Amino acid sequence: MRFTTEDLLRVTFAREPAPLMELELALAALQRSDLPPVFGRWQQALRRTFPRGARPLLELVPPSGRGPLFLDPLSRGLDDGLDQVLSAPAGFVRSELVRVRAAYRRPVTGWVHGLAGQDRDAWRVLTEALCTAYDSLLASSWSGVQSAFDAERAWRTRLLADQGIRTTLAGLVPGARWRGTTLEFNWPEEAEFALDGRGLVLLPSMVWSRWPMLAVRPEAAAILVYPAVSPLPLLDEPVGTAPLAALLGSTRAAALTLLTRQRTTTDLATELSIAKSSASEHAKALRAARLITTERSGKAVQHSCTPLGLDLLAGAGGPVTA
Repeated sequence: MRFTTEDLLRVTFAREPAPLMELELALAALQRSDLPPVFGRWQQALRRTFPRGARPLLELVPPSGRGPLFLDPLSRGLDDGLDQVLSAPAGFVRSELVRVRAAYRRPVTGWVHGLAGQDRDAWRVLTEALCTAYDSLLASSWSGVQSAFDAERAWRTRLLADQGIRTTLAGLVPGARWRGTTLEFNWPEEAEFALDGRGLVLLPSMVWSRWPMLAVRPEAAAILVYPAVSPLPLLDEPVGTAPLAALLGSTRAAALTLLTRQRTTTDLATELSIAKSSASEHAKALRAARLITTERSGKAVQHSCTPLGLDLLAGAGGPVTA
């Protein structure tokens, strides 16, 4: 992704999570077979309870999450998102349906054909499917999503102030790196995109766990969707009002606090009263967020806070020594 100076000056954070963006990514996650273990039970529960009335959406959204762009606007709440979907220009709708069909071999059913032709009944079915899917997949968790989003946004904003835009962007996902003014990510395919002065909006997702995704809409800033530090399955943990727990989830926040002193994976598991495999998963996530480092000492693996992790603890009012 190539930046101009103007683009770097126009990087912003979304003001709030976008319900239909999260919904489309949840629908994609529902269909994948390569989710991290932390998503396992969440995915199984969604598959068991996924309502029949939402099934038409699976004709539009592939497992990659790159469904029609008119379906997942950056909105101020669900009602605003639905209004944007229903007011999408007919030409944009048709071109996006053609793109998804060609790229992912999605079926051209009578219903999809009706959407392309602006058939009123087809769009009524779409609206009902979106509402039904949201109620089933996200509604009960939305307050947690909002809290985690606010904590993530506050942390990234502080990181931006402390370490600058290059470090902030490179820290969004593991493996991101700069080559001059080009930011490279590990993507499943070769792709190159020039922002050309349009700017970039950063949008963390609580349901997407894979590579970052870029959404480009006509006459608007591009949107970079990236996996949040804490995914939705961890938001079911009781987080209370602690800002660090809202960002990381209770268990990861406790793990980070413990790692102000070097500890092994076994130490973490014992002190947090969790399985060693779970402790390893939490350590992996904290390491991916550059909050801890890991090194091998003989047969043991030792973890400890990075300066960024210590700074996060200090900013949240937590201990910086242990």
